[in-house]
Amino acid sequence: MRLADFILRNMESIVAQWEAFAATLVPAAAGMESLALRDHAQQILEAVAKDLRTSQTRDAQHQESLGRAPVPVDAPETAAQTHAILRARGGFNIKQLVAEYRALRASVLRLWMEDCQPNAPDLDDVIRFNEAIDQALAESVGFFSEQVDQARNLFLGMLGHDLRSPLQTIQVTASYLAALNAGERVSGAAARLMRSGARMQSLLDDLCDYNRTRLGFGINVIPASVNLADVFADELDQLRAVHPDRQIELELHGDAQGVWDGQRLQQLLGNLVLNADRYGAPDSPVRVVVTGDEAEVRVEVRNSGPGIERSLLKRIFDPLQRGPDRENGRDGEGSLGLGLYIASEIAKAHHGTIEARSDETETAFTVRLPRST
Repeated sequence: MRLADFILRNMESIVAQWEAFAATLVPAAAGMESLALRDHAQQILEAVAKDLRTSQTRDAQHQESLGRAPVPVDAPETAAQTHAILRARGGFNIKQLVAEYRALRASVLRLWMEDCQPNAPDLDDVIRFNEAIDQALAESVGFFSEQVDQARNLFLGMLGHDLRSPLQTIQVTASYLAALNAGERVSGAAARLMRSGARMQSLLDDLCDYNRTRLGFGINVIPASVNLADVFADELDQLRAVHPDRQIELELHGDAQGVWDGQRLQQLLGNLVLNADRYGAPDSPVRVVVTGDEAEVRVEVRNSGPGIERSLLKRIFDPLQRGPDRENGRDGEGSLGLGLYIASEIAKAHHGTIEARSDETETAFTVRLPRST
């Protein structure tokens, strides 16, 4: 019996095995009823059987095995795609989703080969079946990943929005306590609150900007005429107040006037300086050098200390990358690993560039901002 006919005639027993396996995928499957466990298994198998009965060229078969089968414009959602969405919403992880297809492949082929005995199974059917399952798996994995990304981005957006109000309350209260002049203990506590609030604000800003880039919006910039000498001096004054134990130096050379988004470039500089403070030698200053010429303004942030490993340097502007803490070798405390990524996105939004270099004595980040685009 050809495999397509076998699948259609033995649909119930095949789907029953699918259900039995799906029930083992805990904790997501715990408490799920039969209908939910089976989900779109029958429709997926019907699509596979239909595919087996459809004539295909060798190239078409190969493309299908790679998950590249042509999709008609405005084609409806396939059963495999719908299955992936429902599994994602049901709490399954991607390994469990893939395991369902692996178990389905094995059970169908085993049952069919037993049914074929003593005759040998049709080899072309085996190849075509595997290609059809691979196509369904590719569709499921793609939609599952999109669903997970969408849920994560929605969560991050809601988190960023909901945290702003309580954070603002903390910052306002800290400023009020600092203004009371109620003694050294109160002033010290207020200063700690202000430093922590500023750090939380920085993390929150990075998180929200990261979410925008993952949604495809990029970093929003509003260019205006600004003098980076003033913008950066103000940012460094704020950083010195939050990090009084760190010496932060600013050198200015040439004209720093231009058309950029001043607030975004403050954020860029703040992220670079905080990175230098976190990973640089604690007894050496962080140096910021701003050099303006006719074509561009170049911003360098330098710190002394151990160099960055070459393997990390290659991906240092990737999101969620963190280097080892300078004191205990662990990931940087209080860091999401987004600061340098956001800095690079801000530079790109200004049609600029950012690069890093590091040796055994110094690490430097260089940002180039063109005066015209």
